[in-house]
Amino acid sequence: MAGKNDRQRRLAREKHRQQQELRAARQRQLRRRGIIGVSAVLAAALIASLLLTLLLGSSKHPTASPSKSPSATPSASATPSATTVAEPAHHCTYTKTTPVARTVSLPPTTPDYTDSYQATINTNLGKFVLNLLNSKATCTVSSFVHLAEAGYFNNTQCHRLLTSGIYVLQCGDPYATATTKLTCSSTGKIGTGTPGYDFASENLTGAKYPAGTVAMANEGSASTNGSQFFIVYQDSTSGLGASYTPFATVSSGLNIVQNVAKEGYSCHYTVSGQTEGGAPKDKVIIHSVTIKKT
Repeated sequence: MAGKNDRQRRLAREKHRQQQELRAARQRQLRRRGIIGVSAVLAAALIASLLLTLLLGSSKHPTASPSKSPSATPSASATPSATTVAEPAHHCTYTKTTPVARTVSLPPTTPDYTDSYQATINTNLGKFVLNLLNSKATCTVSSFVHLAEAGYFNNTQCHRLLTSGIYVLQCGDPYATATTKLTCSSTGKIGTGTPGYDFASENLTGAKYPAGTVAMANEGSASTNGSQFFIVYQDSTSGLGASYTPFATVSSGLNIVQNVAKEGYSCHYTVSGQTEGGAPKDKVIIHSVTIKKT
């Protein structure tokens, strides 16, 4: 009996050992599956994120859209579908940034929202007279008036012309001095100049860009307005989304920009293999910008 009992005990121990090994194997298998599952989820999330990034990137405005380089946002961030400030604004926020192309103080945070302004851009080719939309883009107008009165735009040139889909002449970069030869170099500073502060977009609800519109360039987000602006010389509403603050209209001198556009580029800016306009053949030098209350 003892021998039989020993065999039974050995068989029971062996069966128990085998069962433990099977359970351990199943647990290892489950752990591996869990790790693989988590990895698959993480991988799927990463792929989805990359696809989303690519899709969002492809939904941006055409690369020819006005941009400060890296495209050009007072008190809150704006979205393309809504203005961020109740107009006329009683308070403006200007946020310091670096680098600074030309040192200038910050505009006043309490704008003259009841005033009406007219700006005259005096150039080598003639004058552009602008009616500033102070009641619709108060903080933007306040910044433009501040920069003009500080001589910020003096002796600079309009550095960028777009003649397809978007029809604008872009100005306001202090790196593009009157004597600078525009080479459209991808490594140069032209197109990146800022006054050392940013502010939010305004007047975007239902924004359109017919000929004669003057709007802010930005860096692709609604809080990156600075000093650069563009003059629309031919309707560009279909080519531009409502992402660029319209802050003035041209009352005289638009024909000067249209004549510059007819002459075309002296060189082309190229980003990611696509043309983003170029330096105008006819040099447009801003001698000064004068402001008048009307």
